[in-house]
Amino acid sequence: MRFSNSFLDEIRDRVAISAVVGRRVTWDRKKTNVSRGDYWACCPFHAEKSPSFHCEDRKGRYHCFGCGVSGDHFRFLTELEGQSFPEAVQTVADMAGVPMPQMDPQAEKREKERTSLIDVMELATRFFQDQLQSATGVKARAYLRDRGLSARTIETFRLGYAPESRNALKEFLASKGVPKEQIEACGLVRHGEGIAVSYDYFRDRIMFPILSSREKVIGFGGRAMAQDALAKYMNSPDTELFHKGQVLYNFARARRASQANRSEPGTVIAVEGYMDVIALHQAGIENAVAPLGTALTENQLDLLWKMSPQPVLCFDGDGAGLRAASRAADLALPFLKPGKSVQFALLPEGKDPDDLVKQEGRAPFDKVLSEAKPLVDMIWQREAAAGQYTTPEQRAELEARLKHIVSVIGDESVRRHYQQEIRDRLNSFFSPMTRRGSGNRPPFQRGGGRPGQGGGFQNQRGVAAGPVTVSDRLTRSGLVSGYRDLPALRESVLALTIVNHPELLLEEYDEIAAIDFENRDLQRFWSSMLPAAATAGTNLSREYLMQRLTADGFEVLLKSLDQQVRNARLWTATEGAAMEDAREGYRQALSLHKRTKALRIQKMELERAIAEATEADNSEEIELLLRALSEVQLEIVRMENQEAIIDGFGVLSGRIKGAAVSHG
Repeated sequence: MRFSNSFLDEIRDRVAISAVVGRRVTWDRKKTNVSRGDYWACCPFHAEKSPSFHCEDRKGRYHCFGCGVSGDHFRFLTELEGQSFPEAVQTVADMAGVPMPQMDPQAEKREKERTSLIDVMELATRFFQDQLQSATGVKARAYLRDRGLSARTIETFRLGYAPESRNALKEFLASKGVPKEQIEACGLVRHGEGIAVSYDYFRDRIMFPILSSREKVIGFGGRAMAQDALAKYMNSPDTELFHKGQVLYNFARARRASQANRSEPGTVIAVEGYMDVIALHQAGIENAVAPLGTALTENQLDLLWKMSPQPVLCFDGDGAGLRAASRAADLALPFLKPGKSVQFALLPEGKDPDDLVKQEGRAPFDKVLSEAKPLVDMIWQREAAAGQYTTPEQRAELEARLKHIVSVIGDESVRRHYQQEIRDRLNSFFSPMTRRGSGNRPPFQRGGGRPGQGGGFQNQRGVAAGPVTVSDRLTRSGLVSGYRDLPALRESVLALTIVNHPELLLEEYDEIAAIDFENRDLQRFWSSMLPAAATAGTNLSREYLMQRLTADGFEVLLKSLDQQVRNARLWTATEGAAMEDAREGYRQALSLHKRTKALRIQKMELERAIAEATEADNSEEIELLLRALSEVQLEIVRMENQEAIIDGFGVLSGRIKGAAVSHG
């Protein structure tokens, strides 16, 4: 009996090859990495004492570096266990829970027809390639040249051109003896009810062949050359060969690139379009794929996970890109497994991967990838930035919403860790409110822990690990949050510098959008400022932002921030500061802000650990944790007393857009 390729692919995809091989070998614990689907064992085909037999779930292959044997599920069963090929197929199908196909003459006929359709698609691809290089394709060649594509890249991706004709392709295929039924079955012509004479589906478009996992052409994408075309990009219709929600552009090539390093498998990057993939490939980034003009689907996500346990989803940094990232996050959540997730890389607003690599090569895009955020960060930022949390009811609503979101995670252990992460972030997010409330016990004082003077935590010897002592001068300066109504000075510097110098948004949008203010007024302010900046486009300016923010009710806050930084003589945050000074002041303030938040989170974690150790009556662990907490508190005090940082904000060049400033 002949089995169809689609059936064999289905059962191979459903059963990890490690499950087949693992019945006959014992995996080496030291070399095996289960989360990556990377297994090592002593070879069952020859005698050896050290493991040189390698099995990779993502490739569905095994290979012995000692004796050289290699193969897939079926070959392992036929060569090691002596099964016939049909018996091996039966074994894997049983493991997959898939019934064996019945002997169906019609199914065999469809498989032959499918093979014939692939031949027709290959003919169409060559036709489009020839047209691109002919006189007919001069306009398309000029477009590709203007996009910076080399002849080698055009050949690698087999790009072509569909001429502006209703029947050029149809007549070419007919001249090769292809019957009209096959031309129609491939989706190469428009036909059917209301169409008296079929005509070419793609006309006056640059053509992008779409390949299967076996690198056969199964469909096309077409980019319109005419400015007034109804659709800029168009894909083949769904056919026997092609279903766009189940295919990723450049899948096979990206899979090879991501798995080229056997000892350290790489990742895969999902970008938005064909040209992004091609431009990245030309810049040396060969592990990129793209969905076919639609939102990412479950099937496409599965394909990404076949290549990498943590693919990077790359989206534009504008509103549409953030919405697409949000949809992808919700799509991935139910399917998370230990070691299997997604990351998110957000591009600067108005830029796509093609733009980034065209002028400066791959370095700017590599920087975007290095700043990719884990899935939990995307969920947190989306929900925490969605409202105001000044009342207990609002905070409870945020907590309930986050709990509901992570409840869809199917894997119990991953769900538990997400729930813990959300609890930790909520505690950190709301802790400034707890500190401002009167008479509230700090969250780490529970289970019989004895509060020291001023609300600190004491160990059994009476050594206070308690509250940080802050000088009067620092309290008056506003550098330390929670001691007056105004924001911490570093937060005021950050917010006001961005508003007065919105050029920084164009340079560091991702970093600026991720700033997590402690002050509630600034959180609301930021939730208005970022969308205003995102919608400004070419109108982005200080005047535009001030107008929008004033209309949103932030005029009094803006005046307070301005007065605060002027009282502290931090001129770099003011409107008149030279751009280079404003940029340096912003970076210093951001560095201080990040370090301060990191220390406070570390302090909270230690306090929680101390409370848990106290409940467990573990005096030795308490002593170690108290020592660590003391060191963190000393570091906080040192940072708060860094007078150089306060003075340093205002002692740069002193330029105010060309005029010297007196700091006296």
